Amino acid sequence: MAGSSYSVFNAMTDIIAAPGKALEEVRQHTAWLWWPFLLAIAAAVGVFGYYYSWVDFPWLVDETIRQLPAESRAESAEVVRKFMQQGRTMWATLIGVVVMSFIIYTVQALYFHLVNKVTSGAKIGFGQWFSFVAWVNFVNIFGSIAALVVILTAASSQLATTSLQPFSLNSLLLHASPGDTWFTWASSFSLLSLWTIFLSAIGFGRWTGASAMRSWVIALLPWVSVFGVWAAFKIG
Repeated sequence: MAGSSYSVFNAMTDIIAAPGKALEEVRQHTAWLWWPFLLAIAAAVGVFGYYYSWVDFPWLVDETIRQLPAESRAESAEVVRKFMQQGRTMWATLIGVVVMSFIIYTVQALYFHLVNKVTSGAKIGFGQWFSFVAWVNFVNIFGSIAALVVILTAASSQLATTSLQPFSLNSLLLHASPGDTWFTWASSFSLLSLWTIFLSAIGFGRWTGASAMRSWVIALLPWVSVFGVWAAFKIG
């Protein structure tokens, strides 16, 4: 058990090096959730803000138009050019990152909260589960770091947003192009997704006393359901 000198900074290190220890400790310190939550969002906002101020924006607009379906490209081009103004696109993205992060965290916390009530009955409140989700997802900060490295090492400022996901299944294995059937599906799952699943399984077991098997099933179920149904529609 961590000692009384254990701090939020210890937890941010241990969520990577000793996740079981970190997740046991943060259960008793719900207020610490703001550190991983805000740092992860700030990293993503910072990277996207830098990207949109750095990228060759006229090229990005043309590239976006080029990726539209051929049959609607001509009629949609003018609409894209009007909407895709550099400042507007940047702010829409940054606001989207903040809002979607909050929505995703809330949905995930609600899932674990309800599953706990049904399967274990451990006395853990929704706020604690939100903290749990914030800590589990803190490792996504490495996605922001990787995106920044991609930008800083790019040969030119003509870099598509799709290149900012070097850990995605698409970048690592499929190499599908925008518009291809599996592009969005494969770009939405990454090595970091596997890491969060791993942390969720460890943490749920530690918090509720559930068996390893049950914890893994609970951690995997949302991902398998979403990506499995999504894949089934594509195959069908």
